Amino acid sequence: MARFLSRPLASPARHSLTLGAPAPAAGSMEPRCCCCFSSSSPPPRLLFLLLLLGTSGFFQSYAVEVDVKDASNTTCLYAKWMMRFLIKYETNSSDYKNTTLNLSSSVTHNGSVCGNDTQAALLAVQFGEGHSWSINFTKTNETYQGDFITFTYNTNDTAVFPDAKRKGPITIVVKDTMRPVQLNNVFVCHNTDFFEAENVTQIFWNVTVQAFVQNGTIGKKESRCRADTPTSAPTVPPTIANVTTASTTTLSPAPTTAPKPVENPDTGNYSLKSGNKTCLLATVGLQLNVSQDKPLLININPKTTSADGACGNTTATLKLNDGNSTLIGFTFVVKNASASVQKFYLKEVNVTLLNRLNGSVISNADNNNFSKWDAFLGSSYMCRKEQTLEINEYLQIHTFNLWIQPFLVKANKFSTAQECSLDDDSILIPIVVGAALAGLIAIIVVAYIIGRRKSYAGYQTL
Repeated sequence: MARFLSRPLASPARHSLTLGAPAPAAGSMEPRCCCCFSSSSPPPRLLFLLLLLGTSGFFQSYAVEVDVKDASNTTCLYAKWMMRFLIKYETNSSDYKNTTLNLSSSVTHNGSVCGNDTQAALLAVQFGEGHSWSINFTKTNETYQGDFITFTYNTNDTAVFPDAKRKGPITIVVKDTMRPVQLNNVFVCHNTDFFEAENVTQIFWNVTVQAFVQNGTIGKKESRCRADTPTSAPTVPPTIANVTTASTTTLSPAPTTAPKPVENPDTGNYSLKSGNKTCLLATVGLQLNVSQDKPLLININPKTTSADGACGNTTATLKLNDGNSTLIGFTFVVKNASASVQKFYLKEVNVTLLNRLNGSVISNADNNNFSKWDAFLGSSYMCRKEQTLEINEYLQIHTFNLWIQPFLVKANKFSTAQECSLDDDSILIPIVVGAALAGLIAIIVVAYIIGRRKSYAGYQTL
């Protein structure tokens, strides 16, 4: 048995619309929605305005609270969270569009399970026209943690997926990166977290969850996520130029020109661990260029940016969250995994701009056709000069002082680096020498011709 509640997490908005409904029956939820947005992206002229409103308290949102009880009517699994989904799908015209899927006004919890020492706990919800989401939790003698997240969306829902080429339910499964939590502790993460897989970005914020609740009492001690961990540096917004921007829901060719930033971003140092060992190292300065007629320049601030992600033998993902307003995901893969000589490369980059207060998506862009930053497996890749990653027509990422190793990190240090061609100054030496020799030869030839002319001028014809 479970109960579902909707509770406001922000002060009343100046403009709000509450959708009321009769009290829900057991096993269902009737959440209310305030300031609900359509699945399409905002018009271009509103993008910069929305970025500013994210800090003004203009928006209001509601959380869903789930209290799963066992046969004795005792709480065994408790969760309160906010989430939405950003999905890229193909249309009948072979274009790709982005759409936002939110919890609907009717949610059920069929299949939720308390779990025990031999069975995983399961939190499952169903909503809208055939959509569902679930997460299972496993435990040890001392800890519990999220294991897998399963999300099914139904493209037959024409309100969310108009003109979808593929029809029917589509299911994706992702590995949860939640760190182990002590039993009797409640896991809390107010900052935004996200998972990317198969054209779907799952976005979560204001999460409170405790699995395997003992004696029906929610723990008072909190275990915080990495993004909530305070830092010594003050929280400041990213550097933004005072210009208008635009977002798009259809992927288009890359821009032909990009404005130069006023200043380069600071370089940040990021790392991921698998157990007690470092499995990914990254040093990079990042700058976003969101543009249409005029640019919006955003310097990613390392002091307010947290790193998360997952390591694997053939795939690694680095997710950066800058102050709960900008999410950037880098996916690296190993090519020719069965070959004797293997290389890794950057395959996909996803960027999401969020409203800072309620996590609503302002703009999203994804490119999964990269083949950059390649180096031999076991080494690192370095490029000190500025590089540009073209995400789509309206979004670029400029990188500075890049040094990355997503696989086979040893002793918490970068391995020998393979440098990019932009950094390779050795090619300049023969060019300079050749140019100097060519210049010297040209001077000798010109001097010879002038000398010959002068020598002829001193003789008379007999």
